[in-house]
Amino acid sequence: AGTPLVLIHGGGSTIRTTFGKVLHFFAANRKVIAVELQAHGHTADINRLLTFEQDADDLAALLKYLKIENADFLGFSNGGNTAMQVAIRHPNLVHKLVIASSFYKRDGLYPQLWSLLKDATVKNMPQQLKDVYLSITHNPQGLSAMHDKDKQRMLTFKDWKDEDIQSIHAPALLIIGDQDIVRPEHAMEMYRLLPNARLTILPGGHGDYIGEITTANKNSKLPYSTVAMIEEFLDAPMPEKLK
Repeated sequence: AGTPLVLIHGGGSTIRTTFGKVLHFFAANRKVIAVELQAHGHTADINRLLTFEQDADDLAALLKYLKIENADFLGFSNGGNTAMQVAIRHPNLVHKLVIASSFYKRDGLYPQLWSLLKDATVKNMPQQLKDVYLSITHNPQGLSAMHDKDKQRMLTFKDWKDEDIQSIHAPALLIIGDQDIVRPEHAMEMYRLLPNARLTILPGGHGDYIGEITTANKNSKLPYSTVAMIEEFLDAPMPEKLK
């Protein structure tokens, strides 16, 4: 019922590793389009680099194929960057936007993360992410290719302009953890730039609030509260000025 919801996973991930804990809650109340992007999970790699802009265009093409003219988008980590690019490049597709643990400038992430990325290899990937990818593809070479392309995307990332963020007029909910890889100050900066934004900072690390597969506390009830908060945001009437 209502507006379809597009879920966009994080880098090096699949729908199951990012949203496996909460997907069925969303699907109980709305149509969910659970996308795995180029080189991730069930979607094969092709001979091109990974960029947030290209991923956004791929999503736009998918929704056109599915004959969906307007949708809500929930993107986690790199998926949130892709969701923002959908809103920037294809604004008519976006009804509401949930941006979870994402950034638009390099200094939005802590400096030590960039240092770790420089020396990252596929061996450093969380084992849970590797195990799920290999259970789907049985392709170790594909795993390495995905890792290297995701790494290159991050290391070559150039800041987006403030005007790009200000151009996103869809209602947006920003979510980060208080021990996330995204600095709270950066989330606040995004909140100030987005014309119709809400912001929440929840306890925990990167993805803990949705039960992402690498979350340490597997028995946390926080993901259920997060789902309720997101659904309340998505179900709320549109602001009068946007109707």
